[in-house]
Amino acid sequence: MSMAQPYSGPRTDAFGGSFFSRLPERIAIPEDFRGDEGLMISSAEQFSRKEVLPVAERLDAQEDGLMPALLRKAADLGFCGIDAPEAYGGLGLGKNLAARILEFLSLNASFSVTIGVHSGISQAGIALFGNHDQKKRYLPGLVTAETIGAYALTEPNAGSDALSATTRAERVPGGYRLNGTKMWISNAKWAGVFTVFAKIDGKEFTGFIVERSMPGVRVEREEHKLGLKGSSTARLVLVDVFVPDDNVLYEPGLGHHVAFNALNLGRFKLSAMSLGPAREMIGQAARYALDRRQFGAPIASFGLIRQKFSDMAVRYFAAESMIYRTGALIDDAFDAHGSDVAGNRRACEEYSVECSACKVFATEAEAFVLDEALQVYGGYGFSEEFPAARHYRDARISRIYEGTNEINRLFLADRLRRRDREGRASLTSVGDSYVSELAGRAMREDVDDQVRMGALSDLVMLVYAEQSSRLRASQSGIPIHQTLSQAVTRWVNPFAAVAFQTVTGETVGLPSPPTASIDELSDAVYAAGAPL
Repeated sequence: MSMAQPYSGPRTDAFGGSFFSRLPERIAIPEDFRGDEGLMISSAEQFSRKEVLPVAERLDAQEDGLMPALLRKAADLGFCGIDAPEAYGGLGLGKNLAARILEFLSLNASFSVTIGVHSGISQAGIALFGNHDQKKRYLPGLVTAETIGAYALTEPNAGSDALSATTRAERVPGGYRLNGTKMWISNAKWAGVFTVFAKIDGKEFTGFIVERSMPGVRVEREEHKLGLKGSSTARLVLVDVFVPDDNVLYEPGLGHHVAFNALNLGRFKLSAMSLGPAREMIGQAARYALDRRQFGAPIASFGLIRQKFSDMAVRYFAAESMIYRTGALIDDAFDAHGSDVAGNRRACEEYSVECSACKVFATEAEAFVLDEALQVYGGYGFSEEFPAARHYRDARISRIYEGTNEINRLFLADRLRRRDREGRASLTSVGDSYVSELAGRAMREDVDDQVRMGALSDLVMLVYAEQSSRLRASQSGIPIHQTLSQAVTRWVNPFAAVAFQTVTGETVGLPSPPTASIDELSDAVYAAGAPL
Protein backbone atom coordinates (compact mmCIF):
# COMPACT_ATOMS: atom_id res chain seq x y z
CA MET A 1 0.00 0.00 0.00
CA SER A 2 1.47 3.31 -1.01
CA MET A 3 1.07 6.67 0.65
CA ALA A 4 -0.47 9.39 -1.50
CA GLN A 5 0.66 12.97 -1.19
CA PRO A 6 -1.41 15.09 1.20
CA TYR A 7 -3.88 17.52 -0.30
CA SER A 8 -2.31 20.91 -0.85
CA GLY A 9 -5.35 23.01 -1.67
CA PRO A 10 -7.44 23.85 -4.75
CA ARG A 11 -5.77 23.90 -8.15
CA THR A 12 -6.50 26.36 -10.90
CA ASP A 13 -6.79 23.73 -13.64
CA ALA A 14 -10.16 22.32 -12.54
CA PHE A 15 -11.62 20.12 -15.20
CA GLY A 16 -14.82 19.89 -17.21
CA GLY A 17 -17.63 17.36 -17.35
CA SER A 18 -21.06 17.22 -15.75
CA PHE A 19 -19.73 16.49 -12.25
CA PHE A 20 -16.15 17.71 -12.30
CA SER A 21 -16.61 21.24 -13.52
CA ARG A 22 -15.92 24.67 -12.23
CA LEU A 23 -18.89 25.89 -10.27
CA PRO A 24 -21.41 27.48 -12.67
CA GLU A 25 -22.32 31.08 -12.09
CA ARG A 26 -25.85 30.24 -11.03
CA ILE A 27 -28.13 27.27 -10.36
CA ALA A 28 -31.77 27.11 -9.33
CA ILE A 29 -32.05 26.51 -5.59
CA PRO A 30 -35.00 26.35 -3.16
CA GLU A 31 -34.54 30.01 -2.22
CA ASP A 32 -35.40 30.94 -5.83
CA PHE A 33 -39.02 29.78 -5.52
CA ARG A 34 -41.10 32.91 -4.96
CA GLY A 35 -44.34 34.44 -6.19
CA ASP A 36 -46.74 32.01 -7.82
CA GLU A 37 -44.23 29.17 -7.47
CA GLY A 38 -43.91 29.86 -3.76
CA LEU A 39 -47.69 29.90 -3.41
CA MET A 40 -47.94 26.49 -5.09
CA ILE A 41 -45.33 25.07 -2.74
CA SER A 42 -47.13 26.56 0.27
CA SER A 43 -50.41 25.12 -1.00
CA ALA A 44 -48.80 21.69 -1.28
CA GLU A 45 -47.66 21.85 2.34
CA GLN A 46 -51.09 23.00 3.50
CA PHE A 47 -52.73 20.21 1.53
CA SER A 48 -50.49 17.67 3.26
CA ARG A 49 -51.17 19.09 6.72
CA LYS A 50 -54.90 19.68 6.38
CA GLU A 51 -56.02 16.89 4.05
CA VAL A 52 -53.52 14.04 4.33
CA LEU A 53 -51.93 13.93 7.78
CA PRO A 54 -55.28 14.01 9.67
CA VAL A 55 -56.40 10.81 7.90
CA ALA A 56 -53.10 8.91 8.12
CA GLU A 57 -54.60 6.08 10.20
CA ARG A 58 -57.50 5.72 7.77
CA LEU A 59 -55.07 5.63 4.87
CA ASP A 60 -53.05 2.87 6.54
CA ALA A 61 -56.27 0.87 6.85
CA GLN A 62 -56.86 1.44 3.09
CA GLU A 63 -60.35 2.79 3.69
CA ASP A 64 -62.29 2.28 0.47
CA GLY A 65 -62.22 5.30 -1.80
CA LEU A 66 -60.15 7.50 0.50
CA MET A 67 -56.85 7.56 -1.43
CA PRO A 68 -58.49 8.09 -4.85
CA ALA A 69 -60.54 10.92 -3.36
CA LEU A 70 -57.39 12.57 -1.99
CA LEU A 71 -55.74 12.24 -5.40
CA ARG A 72 -58.67 13.97 -7.06
CA LYS A 73 -58.50 16.79 -4.50
CA ALA A 74 -54.80 17.14 -5.23
CA ALA A 75 -55.56 17.13 -8.96
CA ASP A 76 -58.04 19.99 -8.48
CA LEU A 77 -55.06 22.05 -7.25
CA GLY A 78 -52.96 21.05 -10.25
CA PHE A 79 -50.69 18.69 -8.32
CA CYS A 80 -51.26 15.66 -10.56
CA GLY A 81 -50.07 17.39 -13.71
CA ILE A 82 -47.44 19.94 -12.67
CA ASP A 83 -44.99 19.06 -15.44
CA ALA A 84 -47.48 17.40 -17.80
CA PRO A 85 -47.93 19.19 -21.18
CA GLU A 86 -50.39 22.07 -21.17
CA ALA A 87 -51.92 20.83 -24.45
CA TYR A 88 -53.25 17.78 -22.59
CA GLY A 89 -54.46 19.42 -19.40
CA GLY A 90 -51.23 19.77 -17.41
CA LEU A 91 -49.57 22.90 -16.11
CA GLY A 92 -46.46 22.48 -18.27
CA LEU A 93 -44.12 23.62 -15.49
CA GLY A 94 -40.55 22.52 -14.86
CA LYS A 95 -39.18 19.41 -13.20
CA ASN A 96 -37.47 21.48 -10.51
CA LEU A 97 -40.74 23.01 -9.33
CA ALA A 98 -42.49 19.66 -9.61
CA ALA A 99 -39.87 18.14 -7.33
CA ARG A 100 -40.22 20.94 -4.75
CA ILE A 101 -44.00 20.55 -4.69
CA LEU A 102 -43.67 16.78 -4.41
CA GLU A 103 -41.33 17.24 -1.44
CA PHE A 104 -44.11 19.01 0.46
CA LEU A 105 -46.72 16.50 -0.68
CA SER A 106 -44.56 13.78 0.89
CA LEU A 107 -45.12 14.43 4.59
CA ASN A 108 -47.01 11.13 4.58
CA ALA A 109 -45.14 8.50 2.58
CA SER A 110 -48.17 6.41 1.59
CA PHE A 111 -49.75 9.40 -0.09
CA SER A 112 -46.36 10.42 -1.43
CA VAL A 113 -45.73 7.19 -3.31
CA THR A 114 -49.29 7.14 -4.63
CA ILE A 115 -49.19 10.64 -6.11
CA GLY A 116 -45.51 10.26 -7.01
CA VAL A 117 -46.11 7.19 -9.16
CA HIS A 118 -49.35 8.58 -10.57
CA SER A 119 -47.92 11.96 -11.57
CA GLY A 120 -44.45 10.61 -12.34
CA ILE A 121 -43.44 7.32 -13.91
CA SER A 122 -47.01 6.35 -14.87
CA GLN A 123 -47.34 9.53 -16.95
CA ALA A 124 -43.76 9.99 -18.10
CA GLY A 125 -43.74 7.28 -20.76
CA ILE A 126 -46.92 8.60 -22.36
CA ALA A 127 -46.02 12.29 -22.02
CA LEU A 128 -42.46 11.92 -23.37
CA PHE A 129 -42.71 8.99 -25.79
CA GLY A 130 -46.39 8.71 -26.69
CA ASN A 131 -47.87 9.93 -29.95
CA HIS A 132 -50.47 12.68 -30.12
CA ASP A 133 -53.41 10.28 -30.08
CA GLN A 134 -52.08 8.43 -27.02
CA LYS A 135 -51.49 11.66 -25.14
CA LYS A 136 -54.97 12.92 -26.07
CA ARG A 137 -56.62 9.68 -24.93
CA TYR A 138 -54.84 9.19 -21.62
CA LEU A 139 -53.13 12.29 -20.22
CA PRO A 140 -56.23 14.44 -19.50
CA GLY A 141 -57.74 11.70 -17.34
CA LEU A 142 -54.46 11.16 -15.51
CA VAL A 143 -53.96 14.87 -14.90
CA THR A 144 -57.42 15.18 -13.29
CA ALA A 145 -57.00 11.83 -11.46
CA GLU A 146 -60.23 10.67 -13.01
CA THR A 147 -57.99 7.77 -14.03
CA ILE A 148 -55.15 6.62 -11.80
CA GLY A 149 -51.91 5.45 -13.40
CA ALA A 150 -49.41 2.69 -12.63
CA TYR A 151 -46.07 1.51 -14.03
CA ALA A 152 -45.53 -2.22 -14.54
CA LEU A 153 -41.90 -3.21 -15.15
CA THR A 154 -40.77 -5.51 -12.31
CA GLU A 155 -41.49 -9.25 -12.40
CA PRO A 156 -41.03 -12.03 -9.81
CA ASN A 157 -37.73 -13.03 -11.47
CA ALA A 158 -36.82 -9.72 -13.13
CA GLY A 159 -36.09 -6.97 -10.63
CA SER A 160 -32.82 -5.07 -11.04
CA ASP A 161 -32.25 -7.01 -14.26
CA ALA A 162 -35.39 -5.60 -15.87
CA LEU A 163 -34.46 -6.66 -19.41
CA SER A 164 -34.71 -10.31 -18.38
CA ALA A 165 -38.50 -9.91 -18.26
CA THR A 166 -40.52 -12.93 -19.38
CA THR A 167 -43.88 -11.23 -20.00
CA ARG A 168 -44.59 -11.99 -23.66
CA ALA A 169 -46.41 -10.09 -26.39
CA GLU A 170 -47.49 -12.27 -29.27
CA ARG A 171 -48.28 -10.60 -32.60
CA VAL A 172 -51.91 -11.17 -33.67
CA PRO A 173 -54.08 -9.41 -36.26
CA GLY A 174 -54.59 -5.78 -35.20
CA GLY A 175 -52.29 -5.87 -32.19
CA TYR A 176 -50.67 -8.08 -29.56
CA ARG A 177 -51.70 -10.63 -26.98
CA LEU A 178 -49.92 -10.21 -23.62
CA ASN A 179 -49.25 -12.92 -21.03
CA GLY A 180 -47.23 -12.58 -17.86
CA THR A 181 -47.06 -11.38 -14.26
CA LYS A 182 -45.80 -8.06 -12.96
CA MET A 183 -44.88 -7.66 -9.30
CA TRP A 184 -44.71 -4.82 -6.75
CA ILE A 185 -46.98 -2.59 -8.82
CA SER A 186 -47.72 0.62 -6.95
CA ASN A 187 -51.29 1.96 -7.34
CA ALA A 188 -52.45 -1.41 -8.74
CA LYS A 189 -55.62 -1.46 -6.63
CA TRP A 190 -56.86 1.83 -8.04
CA ALA A 191 -55.17 2.10 -11.43
CA GLY A 192 -57.16 2.34 -14.64
CA VAL A 193 -54.10 2.62 -16.93
CA PHE A 194 -50.86 0.64 -16.72
CA THR A 195 -47.62 1.23 -18.60
CA VAL A 196 -46.57 -2.39 -19.18
CA PHE A 197 -43.34 -3.77 -20.62
CA ALA A 198 -43.19 -7.08 -22.47
CA LYS A 199 -41.07 -8.83 -25.08
CA ILE A 200 -42.59 -9.27 -28.51
CA ASP A 201 -42.18 -12.93 -29.41
CA GLY A 202 -39.85 -13.20 -26.43
CA LYS A 203 -37.25 -10.87 -27.99
CA GLU A 204 -38.18 -7.22 -28.57
CA PHE A 205 -38.57 -5.36 -25.26
CA THR A 206 -41.53 -3.02 -25.82
CA GLY A 207 -43.83 -0.67 -23.91
CA PHE A 208 -47.63 -1.00 -24.03
CA ILE A 209 -50.48 1.07 -22.64
CA VAL A 210 -52.83 -1.42 -20.97
CA GLU A 211 -56.26 -0.48 -19.68
CA ARG A 212 -57.68 -2.20 -16.63
CA SER A 213 -60.94 -2.83 -18.52
CA MET A 214 -59.22 -4.98 -21.14
CA PRO A 215 -60.31 -8.64 -20.79
CA GLY A 216 -57.66 -10.75 -19.08
CA VAL A 217 -56.27 -7.99 -16.83
CA ARG A 218 -56.31 -9.09 -13.19
CA VAL A 219 -54.99 -7.38 -10.06
CA GLU A 220 -54.24 -9.80 -7.22
CA ARG A 221 -54.36 -9.24 -3.46
CA GLU A 222 -52.44 -6.48 -1.71
CA GLU A 223 -48.94 -7.28 -0.52
CA HIS A 224 -48.38 -7.26 3.27
CA LYS A 225 -45.63 -4.67 3.57
CA LEU A 226 -43.34 -3.41 6.31
CA GLY A 227 -44.38 0.17 5.59
CA LEU A 228 -46.34 2.30 3.12
CA LYS A 229 -49.45 0.54 4.35
CA GLY A 230 -51.74 3.19 2.93
CA SER A 231 -50.42 2.73 -0.60
CA SER A 232 -51.49 -0.04 -2.94
CA THR A 233 -48.93 -2.66 -3.98
CA ALA A 234 -50.08 -5.80 -5.80
CA ARG A 235 -49.34 -8.17 -8.65
CA LEU A 236 -50.69 -7.47 -12.11
CA VAL A 237 -51.54 -10.66 -14.01
CA LEU A 238 -52.08 -10.59 -17.78
CA VAL A 239 -53.84 -13.56 -19.35
CA ASP A 240 -54.30 -13.37 -23.14
CA VAL A 241 -54.83 -9.59 -22.93
CA PHE A 242 -55.41 -8.15 -26.39
CA VAL A 243 -53.69 -4.77 -26.81
CA PRO A 244 -54.29 -2.96 -30.10
CA ASP A 245 -51.47 -1.61 -32.25
CA ASP A 246 -52.54 1.91 -31.26
CA ASN A 247 -51.43 1.17 -27.70
CA VAL A 248 -47.82 0.32 -28.48
CA LEU A 249 -45.77 2.99 -26.71
CA TYR A 250 -42.95 4.49 -28.80
CA GLU A 251 -41.59 1.77 -31.10
CA PRO A 252 -41.45 -2.03 -30.91
CA GLY A 253 -38.13 -3.17 -29.50
CA LEU A 254 -37.32 0.23 -27.98
CA GLY A 255 -39.20 -0.17 -24.73
CA HIS A 256 -35.96 0.20 -22.78
CA HIS A 257 -35.80 3.84 -23.87
CA VAL A 258 -39.24 4.39 -22.36
CA ALA A 259 -38.66 2.33 -19.22
CA PHE A 260 -35.24 3.60 -18.23
CA ASN A 261 -35.82 7.25 -19.04
CA ALA A 262 -39.04 7.24 -17.03
CA LEU A 263 -36.93 5.80 -14.21
CA ASN A 264 -34.28 8.51 -14.65
CA LEU A 265 -36.88 11.16 -13.91
CA GLY A 266 -38.48 8.89 -11.32
CA ARG A 267 -35.21 8.68 -9.40
CA PHE A 268 -34.90 12.45 -9.40
CA LYS A 269 -38.44 12.85 -8.08
CA LEU A 270 -37.97 10.06 -5.53
CA SER A 271 -35.03 11.99 -4.11
CA ALA A 272 -37.36 14.94 -3.49
CA MET A 273 -40.01 12.62 -2.06
CA SER A 274 -37.40 11.36 0.41
CA LEU A 275 -36.85 14.88 1.72
CA GLY A 276 -40.49 15.24 2.79
CA PRO A 277 -40.41 12.75 5.69
CA ALA A 278 -36.92 13.93 6.65
CA ARG A 279 -38.12 17.54 6.75
CA GLU A 280 -41.14 16.60 8.84
CA MET A 281 -39.18 14.57 11.39
CA ILE A 282 -36.45 17.17 11.87
CA GLY A 283 -39.17 19.63 12.85
CA GLN A 284 -41.10 17.16 15.01
CA ALA A 285 -37.98 15.95 16.82
CA ALA A 286 -36.75 19.51 17.42
CA ARG A 287 -40.04 20.44 19.09
CA TYR A 288 -39.93 17.28 21.18
CA ALA A 289 -36.32 17.92 22.26
CA LEU A 290 -37.21 21.45 23.40
CA ASP A 291 -40.18 20.16 25.44
CA ARG A 292 -38.68 16.98 26.88
CA ARG A 293 -36.82 17.59 30.15
CA GLN A 294 -34.36 15.27 31.85
CA PHE A 295 -31.96 16.04 34.71
CA GLY A 296 -33.69 19.38 35.10
CA ALA A 297 -33.03 20.65 31.56
CA PRO A 298 -34.50 20.29 28.05
CA ILE A 299 -32.75 17.48 26.22
CA ALA A 300 -32.26 19.99 23.40
CA SER A 301 -29.46 21.48 25.52
CA PHE A 302 -27.47 18.23 25.72
CA GLY A 303 -24.35 18.10 23.58
CA LEU A 304 -25.02 14.74 21.92
CA ILE A 305 -28.60 15.75 21.07
CA ARG A 306 -27.31 19.03 19.62
CA GLN A 307 -24.86 17.04 17.52
CA LYS A 308 -27.70 14.94 16.13
CA PHE A 309 -29.59 18.00 14.93
CA SER A 310 -26.45 19.50 13.46
CA ASP A 311 -25.70 16.29 11.57
CA MET A 312 -29.28 15.96 10.36
CA ALA A 313 -29.26 19.54 9.08
CA VAL A 314 -25.98 18.95 7.22
CA ARG A 315 -27.15 15.80 5.42
CA TYR A 316 -30.46 17.43 4.53
CA PHE A 317 -28.80 20.59 3.21
CA ALA A 318 -26.43 18.61 1.01
CA ALA A 319 -29.20 16.42 -0.41
CA GLU A 320 -31.50 19.37 -1.03
CA SER A 321 -28.73 21.33 -2.76
CA MET A 322 -27.94 18.39 -5.05
CA ILE A 323 -31.58 17.87 -5.98
CA TYR A 324 -32.36 21.43 -6.99
CA ARG A 325 -29.09 21.82 -8.85
CA THR A 326 -30.03 18.69 -10.80
CA GLY A 327 -33.57 19.92 -11.38
CA ALA A 328 -32.23 23.11 -12.94
CA LEU A 329 -29.97 21.08 -15.24
CA ILE A 330 -32.87 18.84 -16.30
CA ASP A 331 -35.10 21.85 -16.99
CA ASP A 332 -32.36 23.39 -19.12
CA ALA A 333 -32.02 20.11 -21.04
CA PHE A 334 -35.75 20.00 -21.79
CA ASP A 335 -35.73 23.64 -22.83
CA ALA A 336 -32.87 22.90 -25.22
CA HIS A 337 -33.92 19.53 -26.60
CA GLY A 338 -37.44 18.53 -25.54
CA SER A 339 -39.49 19.57 -28.56
CA ASP A 340 -40.09 16.02 -29.83
CA VAL A 341 -39.64 12.38 -28.81
CA ALA A 342 -35.95 12.32 -29.78
CA GLY A 343 -35.35 15.51 -27.83
CA ASN A 344 -37.24 14.18 -24.81
CA ARG A 345 -35.07 11.09 -24.83
CA ARG A 346 -31.91 13.19 -25.00
CA ALA A 347 -33.07 15.44 -22.17
CA CYS A 348 -33.95 12.46 -19.96
CA GLU A 349 -30.61 10.76 -20.58
CA GLU A 350 -28.41 13.85 -20.27
CA TYR A 351 -28.39 13.93 -16.48
CA SER A 352 -29.13 10.29 -15.67
CA VAL A 353 -25.92 10.08 -13.60
CA GLU A 354 -26.97 13.05 -11.47
CA CYS A 355 -30.45 11.53 -11.03
CA SER A 356 -28.92 8.32 -9.70
CA ALA A 357 -26.59 10.29 -7.44
CA CYS A 358 -29.52 12.25 -6.01
CA LYS A 359 -31.57 9.08 -5.49
CA VAL A 360 -28.83 7.26 -3.60
CA PHE A 361 -27.67 10.24 -1.57
CA ALA A 362 -31.13 11.52 -0.63
CA THR A 363 -32.57 8.14 0.35
CA GLU A 364 -29.54 7.41 2.53
CA ALA A 365 -29.72 10.89 4.03
CA GLU A 366 -33.42 10.26 4.75
CA ALA A 367 -32.56 6.98 6.49
CA PHE A 368 -29.93 8.74 8.61
CA VAL A 369 -32.26 11.60 9.55
CA LEU A 370 -35.16 9.35 10.50
CA ASP A 371 -32.95 7.07 12.54
CA GLU A 372 -31.46 9.98 14.46
CA ALA A 373 -34.85 11.62 14.92
CA LEU A 374 -36.26 8.40 16.36
CA GLN A 375 -33.28 8.25 18.74
CA VAL A 376 -34.08 11.75 19.99
CA TYR A 377 -37.46 10.43 21.14
CA GLY A 378 -35.81 7.62 23.07
CA GLY A 379 -38.23 4.86 24.00
CA TYR A 380 -41.17 6.92 22.77
CA GLY A 381 -39.70 6.78 19.28
CA PHE A 382 -40.27 3.02 19.27
CA SER A 383 -43.97 3.50 19.99
CA GLU A 384 -46.53 3.67 17.20
CA GLU A 385 -48.23 6.45 19.18
CA PHE A 386 -45.43 8.83 18.21
CA PRO A 387 -44.69 9.99 14.63
CA ALA A 388 -41.19 8.57 14.21
CA ALA A 389 -42.23 4.92 13.94
CA ARG A 390 -44.36 5.27 10.82
CA HIS A 391 -41.77 7.41 9.02
CA TYR A 392 -39.03 4.95 9.98
CA ARG A 393 -40.94 1.97 8.52
CA ASP A 394 -42.12 3.81 5.44
CA ALA A 395 -38.67 5.09 4.48
CA ARG A 396 -36.97 1.71 4.28
CA ILE A 397 -38.28 0.99 0.77
CA SER A 398 -36.73 4.17 -0.65
CA ARG A 399 -33.31 2.51 -0.94
CA ILE A 400 -34.84 -0.43 -2.84
CA TYR A 401 -37.32 0.78 -5.45
CA GLU A 402 -36.55 2.85 -8.55
CA GLY A 403 -33.41 0.70 -8.78
CA THR A 404 -31.68 -0.45 -5.60
CA ASN A 405 -28.97 1.84 -4.31
CA GLU A 406 -26.45 -0.87 -5.14
CA ILE A 407 -27.54 -1.00 -8.80
CA ASN A 408 -27.55 2.79 -8.98
CA ARG A 409 -24.01 2.89 -7.63
CA LEU A 410 -22.83 0.49 -10.33
CA PHE A 411 -24.72 2.44 -13.01
CA LEU A 412 -23.34 5.77 -11.83
CA ALA A 413 -19.66 4.92 -12.10
CA ASP A 414 -20.09 2.83 -15.25
CA ARG A 415 -21.99 5.60 -17.06
CA LEU A 416 -19.37 8.19 -16.14
CA ARG A 417 -16.62 5.98 -17.52
CA ARG A 418 -18.58 5.45 -20.72
CA ARG A 419 -19.02 9.20 -21.14
CA ASP A 420 -15.31 9.65 -20.62
CA ARG A 421 -14.59 7.19 -23.46
CA GLU A 422 -17.10 9.04 -25.66
CA GLY A 423 -15.39 12.37 -24.96
CA ARG A 424 -18.46 13.72 -23.14
CA ALA A 425 -16.75 14.09 -19.76
CA SER A 426 -13.22 14.69 -18.55
CA LEU A 427 -12.51 12.62 -15.48
CA THR A 428 -8.77 12.56 -15.00
CA SER A 429 -7.76 16.10 -14.07
CA VAL A 430 -7.50 17.71 -10.68
CA GLY A 431 -10.62 19.31 -9.24
CA ASP A 432 -11.35 22.41 -7.19
CA SER A 433 -11.58 20.77 -3.76
CA TYR A 434 -10.09 17.93 -1.76
CA VAL A 435 -12.85 15.48 -2.62
CA SER A 436 -12.93 16.33 -6.32
CA GLU A 437 -9.16 15.94 -6.54
CA LEU A 438 -9.44 12.47 -4.99
CA ALA A 439 -12.25 11.55 -7.36
CA GLY A 440 -10.26 12.67 -10.39
CA ARG A 441 -7.28 10.58 -9.32
CA ALA A 442 -9.46 7.56 -8.53
CA MET A 443 -11.05 7.74 -11.99
CA ARG A 444 -7.68 6.84 -13.52
CA GLU A 445 -7.83 3.43 -11.85
CA ASP A 446 -8.79 0.30 -13.76
CA VAL A 447 -11.74 -0.76 -11.60
CA ASP A 448 -13.33 -4.12 -12.38
CA ASP A 449 -15.06 -5.26 -9.19
CA GLN A 450 -18.27 -4.08 -7.57
CA VAL A 451 -16.81 -3.00 -4.22
CA ARG A 452 -14.31 -0.63 -5.80
CA MET A 453 -16.90 0.54 -8.33
CA GLY A 454 -19.27 1.36 -5.47
CA ALA A 455 -16.53 3.33 -3.71
CA LEU A 456 -15.83 5.22 -6.93
CA SER A 457 -19.50 6.14 -7.14
CA ASP A 458 -19.40 7.29 -3.52
CA LEU A 459 -16.56 9.65 -4.43
CA VAL A 460 -18.60 11.05 -7.30
CA MET A 461 -21.63 11.60 -5.06
CA LEU A 462 -19.50 13.29 -2.41
CA VAL A 463 -18.08 15.63 -5.07
CA TYR A 464 -21.56 16.54 -6.19
CA ALA A 465 -22.77 17.08 -2.62
CA GLU A 466 -19.81 19.26 -1.68
CA GLN A 467 -19.93 21.32 -4.88
CA SER A 468 -23.71 21.80 -4.74
CA SER A 469 -23.64 22.86 -1.08
CA ARG A 470 -20.79 25.30 -1.68
CA LEU A 471 -22.48 26.80 -4.71
CA ARG A 472 -25.80 27.20 -2.91
CA ALA A 473 -24.13 28.94 0.04
CA SER A 474 -22.32 31.30 -2.33
CA GLN A 475 -25.46 32.09 -4.26
CA SER A 476 -27.98 32.46 -1.45
CA GLY A 477 -25.80 34.73 0.69
CA ILE A 478 -27.54 33.35 3.80
CA PRO A 479 -25.00 33.17 6.66
CA ILE A 480 -26.22 29.86 8.06
CA HIS A 481 -25.79 28.33 4.59
CA GLN A 482 -22.09 29.18 4.73
CA THR A 483 -21.85 27.35 8.04
CA LEU A 484 -23.74 24.41 6.56
CA SER A 485 -21.47 24.33 3.51
CA GLN A 486 -18.40 24.22 5.71
CA ALA A 487 -19.99 21.43 7.75
CA VAL A 488 -20.73 19.47 4.56
CA THR A 489 -17.05 19.75 3.58
CA ARG A 490 -15.99 18.67 7.07
CA TRP A 491 -18.30 15.64 6.81
CA VAL A 492 -17.50 14.48 3.25
CA ASN A 493 -13.71 14.68 3.40
CA PRO A 494 -13.08 11.68 5.70
CA PHE A 495 -15.61 9.58 3.78
CA ALA A 496 -13.89 10.56 0.54
CA ALA A 497 -10.52 9.49 1.94
CA VAL A 498 -11.90 6.04 2.85
CA ALA A 499 -13.54 5.63 -0.57
CA PHE A 500 -10.32 6.71 -2.29
CA GLN A 501 -8.36 4.13 -0.32
CA THR A 502 -10.86 1.43 -1.32
CA VAL A 503 -10.51 2.30 -5.00
CA THR A 504 -6.76 2.85 -5.19
CA GLY A 505 -5.22 1.01 -2.25
CA GLU A 506 -3.49 4.25 -1.25
CA THR A 507 -3.86 6.17 1.97
CA VAL A 508 -4.17 9.92 1.84
CA GLY A 509 -3.82 12.73 4.34
CA LEU A 510 -6.79 14.86 5.33
CA PRO A 511 -6.78 18.66 5.07
CA SER A 512 -7.46 20.68 8.19
CA PRO A 513 -11.23 20.56 8.74
CA PRO A 514 -13.14 23.82 8.29
CA THR A 515 -14.81 25.16 11.39
CA ALA A 516 -18.44 24.19 11.78
CA SER A 517 -20.34 25.03 14.95
CA ILE A 518 -22.63 22.30 16.29
CA ASP A 519 -24.27 24.81 18.63
CA GLU A 520 -24.90 27.32 15.83
CA LEU A 521 -26.53 24.72 13.60
CA SER A 522 -28.59 23.05 16.31
CA ASP A 523 -29.83 26.39 17.66
CA ALA A 524 -30.85 27.39 14.13
CA VAL A 525 -32.81 24.14 13.69
CA TYR A 526 -34.54 24.64 17.05
CA ALA A 527 -35.47 28.20 16.10
CA ALA A 528 -36.75 27.25 12.65
CA GLY A 529 -38.45 24.02 13.70
CA ALA A 530 -37.35 22.72 10.32
CA PRO A 531 -34.28 22.10 8.15
CA LEU A 532 -32.21 25.16 7.33
